[in-house]
Amino acid sequence: MGAFGALLAAIVAGGTDGLEEYPVEILLSMGIVVLFTAAGNSLNDYYDRDVDKVAHPDRPIPKGLVRPKDALALSVVMFAATVVMSVFVNLWSLSIVVTSIVIMVGYESLLKAEGLAGNLAISWLTGALFLFGGAAVDRMEIAWILAALAFLATLGREIVKDIQDVEGDRGSRRTLPMRIGPRSSGAVASGAFIGAVVLSPVPYLLDLLSIWYLAAVVVADGIFIYCALIHFRNPERGQKTAKLAMLAALAAFLLGGVS
Repeated sequence: MGAFGALLAAIVAGGTDGLEEYPVEILLSMGIVVLFTAAGNSLNDYYDRDVDKVAHPDRPIPKGLVRPKDALALSVVMFAATVVMSVFVNLWSLSIVVTSIVIMVGYESLLKAEGLAGNLAISWLTGALFLFGGAAVDRMEIAWILAALAFLATLGREIVKDIQDVEGDRGSRRTLPMRIGPRSSGAVASGAFIGAVVLSPVPYLLDLLSIWYLAAVVVADGIFIYCALIHFRNPERGQKTAKLAMLAALAAFLLGGVS
């Protein structure tokens, strides 16, 4: 799924011409996303091995199928492979990979339990998926906007998820709702959703995408505004609806990029 997202981002950023001009770079970027995701999952299994003994006993490490040091070694090898592969794309790709590795390691080792900092890390990693696609076709001007929209939407969704899980997280995490309360946290989440709406016309105003993008993104904006309101009454519905809004926004970018 991540590789498909990188491909879509490359199409949005570079259009159909980008597929013809940068086929190798696009394939490398898709491979980078796959390996990076696998490395991150392996790293997560390593850091969560004690928790998984109780919460997920069927996972490879607690089940005894994989030794912790082997999971860590596999993660290091795959992260290293993404760095090497990114060198053959361009400097943008290399910078994104290195930054994302630092953030991923920081998230697993420290930020996961820190609430908002962890939310910001996950939001960056989601946005970086689209940066890989833009880097592949050397069109970062659109990729940054798409990544920013993904960042804001993910940030809002992550905060709403923390509001939903506030009771279950007590004692294990220091989330934003625990620090400032669910209501104030909800306002921050709504601000992130509205921020995505405010940013959405920019690609059209900068003449980066066609009028079809503007027409289609109105649907995504409507869903984001709905998310900003509904999550106060129903956090679960709000965070699930945010996924739909992100999908609608991606469809709008795709329509505006190829039409």
